[in-house]
Amino acid sequence: MKTYFFCARDVRDYLQVFPQAKTLKFPPDEFNPTAFMSIERIQNFLRDEIVGCHPNYIDALNAPIVGETGIDGLRLDFNFGLRLDVPRGNFRVKIGEVGGQTFLDAKFSDVRLVSVEKFFIRWTVEVFSGDEKIFAHEFDLDGQDVLIDSQSKALGDNLSMLPAVDELRRRHGCKVSLRVPEYLREFAAHVYPEINFVDTADGDYYATFSPNFIRSDVPINPIDGRDGNIGKIFGVTFGIENFTRKPTFKPTAPPVTTEPYVCIGVQASIPEKSWLYPHGWDVVVEWLKSLGYKVFCIDRDKVQRDDKFSVTAPEGAEDFTGDFSIMHRANMLYHAEFFVGLSSGLSWLADAVNCPVVMICGFSKDWFEFDTPWRVTNRLVCTGCLSDIRVGTFLKGVCARHDGTPREFECQKKISPRQVIDTIERLIVERNLIPPVMRTN
Repeated sequence: MKTYFFCARDVRDYLQVFPQAKTLKFPPDEFNPTAFMSIERIQNFLRDEIVGCHPNYIDALNAPIVGETGIDGLRLDFNFGLRLDVPRGNFRVKIGEVGGQTFLDAKFSDVRLVSVEKFFIRWTVEVFSGDEKIFAHEFDLDGQDVLIDSQSKALGDNLSMLPAVDELRRRHGCKVSLRVPEYLREFAAHVYPEINFVDTADGDYYATFSPNFIRSDVPINPIDGRDGNIGKIFGVTFGIENFTRKPTFKPTAPPVTTEPYVCIGVQASIPEKSWLYPHGWDVVVEWLKSLGYKVFCIDRDKVQRDDKFSVTAPEGAEDFTGDFSIMHRANMLYHAEFFVGLSSGLSWLADAVNCPVVMICGFSKDWFEFDTPWRVTNRLVCTGCLSDIRVGTFLKGVCARHDGTPREFECQKKISPRQVIDTIERLIVERNLIPPVMRTN
């Protein structure tokens, strides 16, 4: 059985973006899905784009389709997009959405139809044998078994996804199973007890979503990963445009000290995303201590290195580095007065437990992460390459715009300690905090 890919949106909108696709010859007549299906090179191109984005999509191309239709050989499910097996014969397939658009209307025999889109669409599927409609189905998650399969290991990616998963469950009344990395399971189950957490993707599911921060001009995601808030990207993947619900975290442990303290995190997924101002953390830590705060560094590693940079926990901070559980870190952050960090998983965790976050970040735009009024960016230098759709792949160790020049990574190097201190002072005022040195017994 051969596999054919189809797009909900006109495929030309995507093909014209790629230099390699411009060599493909379109038929001289009006471009239509039937003509698209006949162009083998376009099919191969779309296949390569899909399987190159995520390992799950490779498996989905060949995995059995679980949905029975009552017609021998005709099977339908929505696991990693719409998948329809059409048996040998004279069949006409019409695929659209509930609003009335038609994406595909053509005759097929002995094929598997697979949508390029892997996100929530209210699909409609009709199958005809001759002039007789023999099958019709409208995509509907209500009461269905749905799998959310996160393949990302990143703490921030998974934490930004969790509220959208729970909102999907709440809105549709579907039975959501969620696979996340084991290290996150205890915390995720604590704040979202109504989600069923699973160890594998095995099972017969009506629909499967595998949300990812994908950068691709092919419409696998509803929003390009360079061009939207990361939490919103996951929400729209599940068909949820707007939601504001956040988890309510209840601590499971008391504070690590009775004295007022602040947590800091000086490391991100790669050193280039760290605050690279020379000795900047030392200046800020000493200033925080002058206010009477105890300062705890809660990164996993005391030192983080790559070929270009080395990031070390400030000597003035108390060393709480180590491979502690996420629940341990969540409890520490819950009881902290505030957190000073980066665009990193620890910042997402702090926000999830309602700990105020001072985020030091210049490589992404303000709207990319969660909303915090205490973000620190130097807008007088190059910024925001991670959120620039004109920039291709964000490579480890490579400055997207100024690699190998004196301006390399200036977005993270030229945020001054004064900017960070000014922002913390504003947080203290706006949160009505009283620094320990000003408190009376």
